[in-house]
Amino acid sequence: MDFTTPLQYVRGVGPARAEILAAKGLHIVDDLLAYAPFRYEDRANLKPISALAPGETATVLVQVHSARLASYRRPSLGLFEAVFTDGSPHRLRARWFHGAYLADRFAEGQRVALYGKIELDSYTGDLLMLHPEVEWLGEDDSADDALHTGRIVPIYEAAGKISTRSLRTLMHRVLLELPEPPDPLPVFLRQRLKLPDRLAALRLAHFPPPGEDIRLLNAFRTHAQLRLIFEEFFWLECGLALKRSRARLQPGISFVLDARVRERIKQMLPFKPTIAQKRVLGEIARDMAQPHPMNRLLQGDVGSGKTLVAAEAAIIAVENGFQTAVLAPTEVLAAQHFVYFKNLFHPLGYTVAFLSGSQPAREKDAVKSSIASGRAQICVGTHALLEENVEIPALGLAIVDEQHRFGVMQRLRLFEKGRRDGRFPDVLVMTATPIPRTLALTLYGDLDVSSIDELPPGRKPIVTRHVTEDQIEQVYSFLQKQVEAGRQAYVVYPVIDESETQAVKAARKMHEHLSQTVFPRVAVGLLHGKLKPPEKEAAIQDFKSGRTRILVSTTVVEVGVDVPNATVMVVEQAERFGLAQLHQLRGRVGRGPAQSYCLLVTAKLNDAARERIRTLVDSTDGFHIAEMDMKLRGPGEFFGTRQAGIPALRIASIVRDRELLELARSEALAFIENPPSEEDLRRAVAHIRTHWQRRYGLVNVA
Repeated sequence: MDFTTPLQYVRGVGPARAEILAAKGLHIVDDLLAYAPFRYEDRANLKPISALAPGETATVLVQVHSARLASYRRPSLGLFEAVFTDGSPHRLRARWFHGAYLADRFAEGQRVALYGKIELDSYTGDLLMLHPEVEWLGEDDSADDALHTGRIVPIYEAAGKISTRSLRTLMHRVLLELPEPPDPLPVFLRQRLKLPDRLAALRLAHFPPPGEDIRLLNAFRTHAQLRLIFEEFFWLECGLALKRSRARLQPGISFVLDARVRERIKQMLPFKPTIAQKRVLGEIARDMAQPHPMNRLLQGDVGSGKTLVAAEAAIIAVENGFQTAVLAPTEVLAAQHFVYFKNLFHPLGYTVAFLSGSQPAREKDAVKSSIASGRAQICVGTHALLEENVEIPALGLAIVDEQHRFGVMQRLRLFEKGRRDGRFPDVLVMTATPIPRTLALTLYGDLDVSSIDELPPGRKPIVTRHVTEDQIEQVYSFLQKQVEAGRQAYVVYPVIDESETQAVKAARKMHEHLSQTVFPRVAVGLLHGKLKPPEKEAAIQDFKSGRTRILVSTTVVEVGVDVPNATVMVVEQAERFGLAQLHQLRGRVGRGPAQSYCLLVTAKLNDAARERIRTLVDSTDGFHIAEMDMKLRGPGEFFGTRQAGIPALRIASIVRDRELLELARSEALAFIENPPSEEDLRRAVAHIRTHWQRRYGLVNVA
């Protein structure tokens, strides 16, 4: 057995268990050993029930005295209750709401380990744990049990039917039988950073020695853990650096930025750009002048003027005789871009085309013909632009808006569509979900990163207030005053349980209530995802023109609707939204000179929702909000599915381990650009080729 052995051939696994482990991305021994514990429990010095105190978090080894699905109080809660003893007269209770699934798991006399917070049950006077984590132990003190009690014990996330206890046994067996392998990390790095060798680090991380500081273990800050975290980041960053250097070898278009192009940009500009916009345009222009394709991420807060910078880049492409494609994730956003670019480029005489999946066949064919003939210099559209029969013969610049909503492969498809005479187009991807620069460089490792970190002059910070449901009449009164002052407002409803239909029903009902009962003399519009494209466009245009003063909507207004006269954003059931989405919604107002407001209306809040609302009320800085969002939700949920670009890290965390990420990045760049020897680089590239796709879930490097 070695690190490359398929798990089905490991003693104690077999085909059935191997299939379960494969669903977790664990295929070979190396994958299994990278499956780190998410927590550690100190079972070396266990307390009896009599020594427990309310308020502490503890692990106890106990026996089941009784267990039942409670029939009293509220049956709908499915309350499961068990009573435990440890051979003394003292008892410990545990309760799980919606715990019917546990009914067949507990048997009288069974030994279990419970981990959770100790409370006092005021009803019985017993000590109590609510929703403790449970590990079922063996029937006796067998030799195998020594792995699970009397020591610091690793706790793994269960893999299907394979429990944390079974994983612990398997890890221990594999680590005992595994021969010492060559360490993949370069020797000079291990020596300079004083890192333990890989197998020793794995053994210590999975089975810490007696006396190891449990706080350091659970903070992932022991020497062994730091070695494994650094290694994971190092190989990821090496792979990204190799990928980027390979991209720079591809032939691209050297765009000319001369006095004529600069004059055309000045002709188009509706106002003086900010210093940040000028800086970012300079970075883009330098990229576009290179003989290899630009691959750049443009990130900036809501309303920072990213689209204007993208328009300037489009002028460079068009004035050099090439076309620009603008890809947007929703029809509403694509339509808004079309109108914006059409108005912006009107003085320059450019033809701007719009393509979407919902257009009538005849209209769609006419647009495709205009693009294919080269008459349309700017092509704006949704996923329809990616269809095989859409030809963009002179594509020189591809702009992808709201990058996180597209997969890596979709961006690649647009990139490939522009390949002509062996040359590739430049790619500019934009996002209004800003993240700290170091993280952006890692998550979008094949892209250079530009950030617009200032808002246009004259913008006033949006005042954000938290309002409870019982104060809704005050909200309506405030809306009435704003409308009477000539302003406009949004009232937004969430998509509940991923059901747009439910949100539409709520929006329709509220539209009826607001238009007929609350504001009978005010024009109230309605916008939601179930409307046909012409109806959506009509609702938006009515609001833009001021014919409707209040727009009731689902989250379809999250991006793409720009009405400078709108000064109030009311978000109903705001506790159902994520931080980034709330910040995006808030960004629909504050686009004119008047003071704007965002009112977050909520029901009763849990701790997580309260923290989200507090963050929004306290800050309008998108970078700070994005960072808080990652801390509250974790990076995986923050970035969504793997296709959005986040690497599938095993032990490292891009939030918790920021300093190690920065160290690994600098070491990786230095190693790839200036390796100690050709042999070192060759070994590193071979290691990355073997592990890249399986470990990180990203496109392979060459």
